[in-house]
Amino acid sequence: MIQGLGNEWTITPAGGSTGDAYSAQHNEKRLFLKRNSSPFIAVLSAEGIVPKLVWTKRLENGDVITAQKWLEGRALTAREMKLERVAHLLSKIHHSTELLALFMRMGKKPLEPETIFIQLKNKYQNNSEFANIDYHKALKFLNKYMHAVLGQRKVVCHCDVNHNNWMLGTDDHLYLIDWDNAVISDPAADIGMILHLYIPISEWDNWLETYGIKKDEQLMTRIYWYVLAQALHFIYWHTERKEEKQLLFWQKILHETLNHTAIIY
Repeated sequence: MIQGLGNEWTITPAGGSTGDAYSAQHNEKRLFLKRNSSPFIAVLSAEGIVPKLVWTKRLENGDVITAQKWLEGRALTAREMKLERVAHLLSKIHHSTELLALFMRMGKKPLEPETIFIQLKNKYQNNSEFANIDYHKALKFLNKYMHAVLGQRKVVCHCDVNHNNWMLGTDDHLYLIDWDNAVISDPAADIGMILHLYIPISEWDNWLETYGIKKDEQLMTRIYWYVLAQALHFIYWHTERKEEKQLLFWQKILHETLNHTAIIY
């Protein structure tokens, strides 16, 4: 239980996979509390990317509690991910020099594609549990087209851009929440996931233009590279945890992406 608030506050779990999020309510005032939240929450709040930060407290045990204004609103639907404001907000995040500078000051190092590939290769090679032709094809693609993703501009990437993390407030303000998995990486990592999960291929050009870039061969290779890498990551994650439904979902994403690359390359 969260300590450090007065007895007049009613604190209840607010859901989430970590169990570290809470709702605190006193009369008409309500806050969203989180234990050991991302340390750059203040910058995200200042830029209007997440709900307003109210205060931060360090507890006696060393935990840090952040309190944000409770967001009255709802998550976007999968269909709403096609809205222009999603592309605009993601572009704003990727072009935020403040976020990137803070990450660097925290000692965060860019996540290089060679590191991603080596980690995946070590997990999948010589492991009979992952003897799947699609897995082999994906690793082969990552290795063959490594040159296309080397030396790219690195930005702060959210790395979990599913529609449940995009919150639309009752004031019509759009937020992107849950920054626990954020890294410094190629913006194609976030862009590729949104395109593959939510945008029909026929609309990719328009979406990319709304975001602020034009489609070219190298960009598409980068997008496919990161989608395959993230799909392999999630396949391994859900296999280890025996989460069949999620595993099948990412196997489907991997297979469909490989089919796209087979046509183009």
